[in-house]
Amino acid sequence: MVNKTDVTFLAKPVNHLYMLLVSAGSLTFLGLVMVFSASSIHAIDTKGTALAVVLRQLLFVAISIPLAMYLSKLPVARWEIAGRFGMLISIALLTVILIPGVGKTVNGNTNWIDLKIIDVQPSEISKFFMILWASFLLARKEKSGRFNFNVFSLIGPGFLVIIVLVMAGNDLGTSSVLAAILAGLLFVSGIKLRVFGAFTALGAAVLAGFIATSGYRAARFLVFLDPFAPADYKYAGWQPAHSLLGLASGGLFGVGLGGSRQKWGNLAEAHTDFIFSVIGEELGLVGTLAVILLLCVLIYSIFRIALRAQEPMVRYGCAGIACWITVQAFLNIGSATSVLPVVGVTLPLVSYGGSALVATICAIGFVAGAALRDPEVRSELIKKKSKK
Repeated sequence: MVNKTDVTFLAKPVNHLYMLLVSAGSLTFLGLVMVFSASSIHAIDTKGTALAVVLRQLLFVAISIPLAMYLSKLPVARWEIAGRFGMLISIALLTVILIPGVGKTVNGNTNWIDLKIIDVQPSEISKFFMILWASFLLARKEKSGRFNFNVFSLIGPGFLVIIVLVMAGNDLGTSSVLAAILAGLLFVSGIKLRVFGAFTALGAAVLAGFIATSGYRAARFLVFLDPFAPADYKYAGWQPAHSLLGLASGGLFGVGLGGSRQKWGNLAEAHTDFIFSVIGEELGLVGTLAVILLLCVLIYSIFRIALRAQEPMVRYGCAGIACWITVQAFLNIGSATSVLPVVGVTLPLVSYGGSALVATICAIGFVAGAALRDPEVRSELIKKKSKK
């Protein structure tokens, strides 16, 4: 039997805003705690102090929150300007990486711009700008009353250009996320299912081609179902195997915060791509389920806010952001649990990474702004403020 209070709670639009803010805030706080725990050994080894990595993450949080608050107050007209030039901004950012001596290569991927003080990852920023760009075009077509336009021809070529630029840096993980964002926007825009299915099949074939033509990608793909196989364990199976060992040793309640053994050099990228495994080891099944629950609440609230948005661009933008967070979380957790091959993407709001964190929190600022423009939400907030 459904609890009437629960139904009433979910039916109030203002509660979707609260759910958005609480879930995003909780994930960000948990991320700070777990980045400190997962990175401490690595930070001591490379920087000389256990606080080196988490302090940088804390700085990014301190930058992101005021920026997101500012963005939440922007009128739709300002977002339309950003959307109009979103693709050009993304192309410019990703082209800079390809300039010799500017782009920084890490683990075979040329994804970063080295600014000496910090490294910037333009592909993370381009995800948000491409969502704004696609949302602007879709909204403009919807407002014109032309509902029979070819959705893929409208936004597909732009996404393909960005994916090619990202792949020029050898980053299949980010390319997969961008392709999934495109697929999500095509789906919510009402594309015919048979056409959507055809494009999805084509995308899967292209992905398979990229995997088959790269030795290390093929190795990752072949070992993810059995990373402990004797022939693969010390090679391509090392990361997924030790990720599973960490999750398995955590049990129900974990070995305790800071008690991870895998972060002592066995699990590479423990504070970025494999932070979910460290959460499972230190906080147990309870911790991992809490993360998944918070992510579900975050994604649910974004979709609910999108459904109430009066401006088409805002509606498409919120839906695109929800698809982005959903797919990236699925790929990250899938890699950590060896349900998927290792693709090298971060867990939204939780993993270490300044560019990813800033872009994601700014996107949440966009969604919060959509909720704050809802007349019913504004009315409810004014009532609560007047009672104080």
